[in-house]
Amino acid sequence: MYRLWPPDEAGNVDRAELERLYGYPEGESKWLAVNFVSSADGAVEVAGRSGGLTNAADREVYPLGSKLADVILVGSNTAVVEEFRGIEPDEDQAELRERHGLAPIPRIAVVTTGRTLPPDAPVITDAQVPTIVITSGSAPLELREQWEAAGAEVVLAGETEVDLAAATAALQQRGLRRIHCDGGPRLFGSLLEAGAVDELRLTISPLLVSGTADRIAKGAGIDPARLSLASVLAQDDTLLVRYLVSNS
Repeated sequence: MYRLWPPDEAGNVDRAELERLYGYPEGESKWLAVNFVSSADGAVEVAGRSGGLTNAADREVYPLGSKLADVILVGSNTAVVEEFRGIEPDEDQAELRERHGLAPIPRIAVVTTGRTLPPDAPVITDAQVPTIVITSGSAPLELREQWEAAGAEVVLAGETEVDLAAATAALQQRGLRRIHCDGGPRLFGSLLEAGAVDELRLTISPLLVSGTADRIAKGAGIDPARLSLASVLAQDDTLLVRYLVSNS
């Protein structure tokens, strides 16, 4: 893998440097990095799933975000469609997390209005540490009780809609400051509206898809947020880009 940006640091990148680039800055009370792979024309899915866009370069870099995080934040629709489960670290991941002073297993936090997250979803039932379900006070009490009975920790953030600023604050209060967001587009859009995103990590897959696939962010819209380019890596025909987000 080769670094293109910054130009004064151009050259081959080793594993230690990848860990630094795709880790989380020290000294920050919270850092939320959103991760996506998209085609060159902006599609985030092929036949309804992101797997058709990924490749060797993405598979090398993308997992570092979750392996070095305290918590993986994901929308309920993405969790169900992509068949998310709890993390089961292998020996290499366990060593990586121990070396970086992290808990053995990152938690998963699922954002839901209630309608798209069944209590028997594998993201809840197949997890070694309790999954956090973030919802609003409008979610039916019976459903909340079913999530809890299935092993989840339920966090209420907002009365009628999920308040994502309150949600990320609740994660911070639990010591989960390194937040890796796995999407989907509606969650990313809502996080941008809440001013909660610190970094965008985007793999640009060398494919053209066209069609009606979603873009990486979707929602009510925001005043354009200024980005600063943090790094660009290349491997074969794939670009891996990191942007810092200005929330001022």
